[in-house]
Parts: sequence; structure tokens; C-alpha cells
Amino acid sequence: MPFQRKFKISLLLLLLLALLVHLVMDFALPTTHRRCGCDTKASKAMGVLSGRPMLASPKKLSLRILQDFSGSNGSLEKSSQPQRAGLQLRAGEPGVQQQHEEWNAGWTKGSKLAALFEHPLYNIAVPEVTEKDKLFIINPTEKFSLRSSGSDEWVSSSKAETVLPTGKTAYDTYPTWLKFHIGINRYELYPRRDPLLPTLLRDLATQRIISSVQKSGGTQLKLIMTFPNYGQALFKPIKQTRDQETPIDFFYFSDFERHNAEIAAFHLDRILDFRRIPPVSGRLVNITKEIWDITTDKKLAKTFFISPAGNVCFYGECSYYCSTEHALCGKPDQLEGSMAVLLPDKTLAKRHSWRSPWRRSYHKSKKAEWELNPNYCAQVRETPPYDRGHRLLDLIDMTILDFLMGNMDRHHYETFEKFGNDTFLLHLDNGRGIKKSTYLRLQLLATQPYRLSDVLREALAADPLAPVLAEPHLQALDRRLGKVLVAVGHCLARAARQEEVLVDDVGSGV
Repeated sequence: MPFQRKFKISLLLLLLLALLVHLVMDFALPTTHRRCGCDTKASKAMGVLSGRPMLASPKKLSLRILQDFSGSNGSLEKSSQPQRAGLQLRAGEPGVQQQHEEWNAGWTKGSKLAALFEHPLYNIAVPEVTEKDKLFIINPTEKFSLRSSGSDEWVSSSKAETVLPTGKTAYDTYPTWLKFHIGINRYELYPRRDPLLPTLLRDLATQRIISSVQKSGGTQLKLIMTFPNYGQALFKPIKQTRDQETPIDFFYFSDFERHNAEIAAFHLDRILDFRRIPPVSGRLVNITKEIWDITTDKKLAKTFFISPAGNVCFYGECSYYCSTEHALCGKPDQLEGSMAVLLPDKTLAKRHSWRSPWRRSYHKSKKAEWELNPNYCAQVRETPPYDRGHRLLDLIDMTILDFLMGNMDRHHYETFEKFGNDTFLLHLDNGRGIKKSTYLRLQLLATQPYRLSDVLREALAADPLAPVLAEPHLQALDRRLGKVLVAVGHCLARAARQEEVLVDDVGSGV
């Protein structure tokens, strides 16, 4: 009897203690439970930007949509357009439209990225683009239109019976990828405030895939995806998780290609104002419906199999990592990867491939000449095409981009033949240092209002596969940026004149 009484008293005391803890928490942490109401209104009244809370809802929505499709065997149309389908389902819900308007406003007002692009360094005028500076000269009367059969394919109006879509000019009838190709010129792949970019990135993430074949050549498996409007993209599938680091004993030429690095590289290139990497978006692809069922590549088709876990897998043919041991497997058939807009076909716009003067030796024990010869840089400056123009300066830009990304495998780069040596490099008498504009932007990105990791995180937040980079990778960018600035600082300290290191390409206006 005494034992039962003690047990009842102990149980009662525990219940009272639990009640007391809950009461204390309610009084001590009131703001936690009133976050959505009072605090939001108060922050607006005080002028505090609340951009991050606004971003939470769309990001959760996108993630939920991807999760919903990841385990389904729905139609090709649904698996190709996860975000669009999800937004349509929610479009009729009360308050959704207002929520999206508030999110868009917050993205603009509280955005470090938007503020960065408004800075004078991102408003330096490019030279006037003349007809000879354009990659393509188009016929203004030539229209592209939909076939009368109801197909989504785009064809030239001069080659088939067509139903012309509405549009005041022929240009209005072009698909976005074609407008992107037409806009390429001697100075840039696309302009700073290109209105086509959002649409182009959305197309990469949602357009229906009608053909998937393996890209020939290369060391690792890549696929060329074709869309109904004749647009094409290069698909690089996931091979490593976000937080998986390269083993310290790996050589630079033996690592996997990272799909998320392709996405991040495009946004980083734009943040640095180089604009030399074609647009890239993340995408979730259905291996069965968007690759296996529609491929015409017989060699690729032979490599598909169902794993013991019931997942759809394939491995293709390539120099490295194309085997059953390195197969790409879905969950069960959903596979994420990067989708990059393909540049114009080389038969239409020839490109010249240049061997990088600072390429690695690709030997496990031998070093390259630039690692052994102290006069190597001076010799490069005297060698065409680096002895004139801005080619060497552009190469320095590319080297900075590679260092920030951790890319040690840049053995070649390309240019469009039409523009000769006087053009930008595709990150596919000066030359003693670095462009002043590049140096100033790097300094700007090292300051708190525009910290590189913050603006890149923000740029990547809108990608369908967000988060694209793990936080340690973003923090590494800030560290590497600091090392670049220190290296340039040492050069400036040793130079007799600043002009020996910084080549002024901005003038006195900045």
C-alpha cells in the first residue's frame, strides 16, 4: 500500500512539473507563436526587409512538387513539368496570387542580387553592336510557326504548310532558344538585363522532352535532349551528392563531373558579369519516359537495366565511369541533373578551340612547363594571340572563375571563328595583369552588402533543384575570393605603377 501511494504521488508531481514547464515556455517565448502576425506587421512598419520569410513558401512548394512526382509514374507531360503542374493545382486557392505578388516584391526590394546588378560597375556600357558584330544576320521576313497538323514543332514557314502564330514581327514567332542564339554577339553571350533569361531557364526545366541521345565524345556520360520547338539542351546527370567532397588523394582529372557545379557556374559567371556560360537550369528527369522509352540511340538503349532494388539504371558508353559499377539509377526512375542550352551548331557558327597556355600536364608525376619555367608568363605575352588585344585579360577572367569554382581541368577554351581574335572566350599590348572592372567587382563581392556567397545563394534559390550548393561550398567561395584579392594586392604592392597590374577598361566614370 505505501508503495502504491508513493507511485501515485510521484506521477502527480511529474504531471504538475510538465504543466509548469509548458506555462513557463508560453510566457517566455511569446514571439515564437506570434511570428506570422504581429512580428511581420511590426517589421513592415519599421521598414525592416523581410525577404527571407517570403522566400520560404515558394521554396517549400517547389520541394513538395518535386517530392510528389519523384515516386509517381505519371504521364510524360506531368513528369516534365513538375513546377508548372503544381502551381496550376494551387492557382485557385485563396490568397495564393497575393502571396506570389508579395514574394516578388520582397525579392526585388530586399534582394542583394538586385542591388548588385544596380551598382554602377554592372552598368558599364558595352561597345555598340553593329551588324558585323552579330553572330547571325537574320532575314526579317522569315517566320517560324506551328505546323497545321497540331504538332508543337517549329518549322520555317517557307518549307511547310503552316498556321502563323500571332506576333507583330517575325522575331515574335521565334522560340526562346532561337532568340538566344540570335542575340549572341562579339562581346557577350547575352545582355546583362536579358528579358529572355527567365523564360529560357523555365523552358529548360519544364519543356517536354521528345528525344534523348548520348553526346558523342567526352570522358563521362552526357545526353542531348531535344524539345518540341527544336531547342536542345545538354543533360548532365547527378553523380555526387551536394555535400560529397573530392577525396584529397584524387588527381584533378579523375574526379566526377558535378551537375550542380554546372548550375552554379552559370550563375557565378553572371554575378561576375562575364556572361560567357550558356544558361543552365536544374531538372528532375523521368529515366523511363524521358530517356529509355524515346531514345533512338541503340548503344545507349543497351545499357538500361533494373537494379536489385527495383530502380531504373543505365550507364552509356564513354571513356570513364560508364559501366555497371558506375551506373546512373533513378528513385525509382526519377533522376536529377543539369540542363544547359546548347550553343548554335558548329555547321552554322564555327568555333575555334584553343589550347590553354596554363593547362595541366595530365601526368601523375610530371609538371607542366608553366610550373617549372619562371619566364613562362613573359613568353606567353609575346606569343599570338596573347600579344595584343584583350585575349590574355579574358583568360585571366576565366582563370579567376575556375579558381573560385575549384575547376583544375581547363585544358582548352573556345571562341567563335566569325569574330576572329577580337571576341570574348567561351568558358566552355595589355595582358600584364587583370581588368580593372574585374578587380573592382571582386572587391565589391567581398563586402558585406554584396557578399559573393550571399548573392550566389540567392541566385540559386530559384532553381528547381535548390538548394544547389551545400553551405561549405558557398563559404569556400568567399575564402577563395579573399585569396584572389590578396594575390592581386601583392602584385599591386610590387608594381611601380598601378597601371602595370590593372588595365583600365572602365574609365574615370566608376
